[in-house]
Amino acid sequence: MYKSETIAAISTAPGEAGIGIVRMSGDQAFPIVDKLFISSSAKTFTELKNRSINHGYIIDPKTNNKIDEVLVSKMMAPNTYTKEDIVEINCHGGTLVVKRILELLLRNGASLAEPGEFTKRAFLNGRMDLSQAEAVIGLITAKTNKGMDLAFHQLEGKLSIKINEVRDKLLNMLAHIEASIDYPEYDIEEITYDNLLKQSQEVKKEIDSLLDTADTGKILREGLNTVIIGKPNVGKSSLLNALLREGRAIVTDVPGTTRDIIEDYINIRGIPLKLIDTAGIRETEDIIERIGVEKSKELMEKADLILFILDISTPLSKEDKMLIELLKDKKAIVLFNKTDLKAKWSIGELKSYFKGKTIIEISALKGQGLEKLEDEIYQMVYGGQVSAGDTGLVSNIRHKNLLERALESVNITIETIKEALPLELISIDLKDCWDLLGQITGDTIEEDIIDQIFANFCIGK
Repeated sequence: MYKSETIAAISTAPGEAGIGIVRMSGDQAFPIVDKLFISSSAKTFTELKNRSINHGYIIDPKTNNKIDEVLVSKMMAPNTYTKEDIVEINCHGGTLVVKRILELLLRNGASLAEPGEFTKRAFLNGRMDLSQAEAVIGLITAKTNKGMDLAFHQLEGKLSIKINEVRDKLLNMLAHIEASIDYPEYDIEEITYDNLLKQSQEVKKEIDSLLDTADTGKILREGLNTVIIGKPNVGKSSLLNALLREGRAIVTDVPGTTRDIIEDYINIRGIPLKLIDTAGIRETEDIIERIGVEKSKELMEKADLILFILDISTPLSKEDKMLIELLKDKKAIVLFNKTDLKAKWSIGELKSYFKGKTIIEISALKGQGLEKLEDEIYQMVYGGQVSAGDTGLVSNIRHKNLLERALESVNITIETIKEALPLELISIDLKDCWDLLGQITGDTIEEDIIDQIFANFCIGK
């Protein structure tokens, strides 16, 4: 799994900027830079102090021409991100400058880093476990402060601590079972079936508790996929603009104005919403509008949350009734819009169509009722299962799947214990559970899965 060569990559985003950074890691990092860097202090790079930033120039050793004026950081193993020698070259930002410096590093002995290879080395060298390494992506892609905090706490090891506590309990159970099997002549009181059942139920409770946080954690990490639907001209675009606090969508009195899908992210009290304004759903002969309508229906099926808007200033139409039918099995909040106008039907009577659904009266144009809508979304996300300050949320779909499989193994274990089957059978499922939880932290994971995980990283991280 481990490659010994020295790796290099551009660590800053492409394009023009004040500063660009080229990073290199490996046992040949210092000798390679020695060939390219002329320090203002007249010392070789190898002679410079550890954990120092040094002014000088990058040169092309073939021509001795200066490429750029730079600041070069020197960080000696093992107290670095990768636990290897690391060099970071801070040059002027610009596509050509950073590329030229990277080319010189590669020409003089470095290899181009694969996506996520710096973090992969940090994991393989024991600086962090796999769940912490995955949290790096969460920090980079966080869309809100809460999402960033969640990723940082995972990077600190908050989730790993919880997982390892459960694994320690399982390991203790397995050790007692193995001792009882290997030394049957001794009466080991702790290995009674009652004790095994109690301990297995405790493990089940802890895994259940982690899984209860998974939906909230996933939303904080990836965002709540929220679709605004309704018939044409009910105020979908007005709602989008009101929530975004800007005029993102065109608003007119002409039905069918929104023919394409408009989407944007908003932050509701730390919860990222991927908000999608769809084409109004109705029967139409317009080919382009019809495509938009079909796309709207597809988005409804994939949505985490639907905001369904009804215009109370117009009579209930067949399009409204069709959408009401489509909503029956969906997670949705129903919005009675245009409360600033005279209602054309009884709100109390219409509520009977939406049993089990939250109904909020709003005026998107006037901004009325939006705070109540935000309250409802906030409560829906946290759902009473977790608090807004919980730092040990499960936010990764891989972790959730492994926890579900571990829970299944525990449930089988509990049934096996209740049936008083041989200890050898009980230990098989306990070991499965222990292995599955170990895949979250990387203790019991296969090489190809590790490669797949780090392939999702950007190059240079």
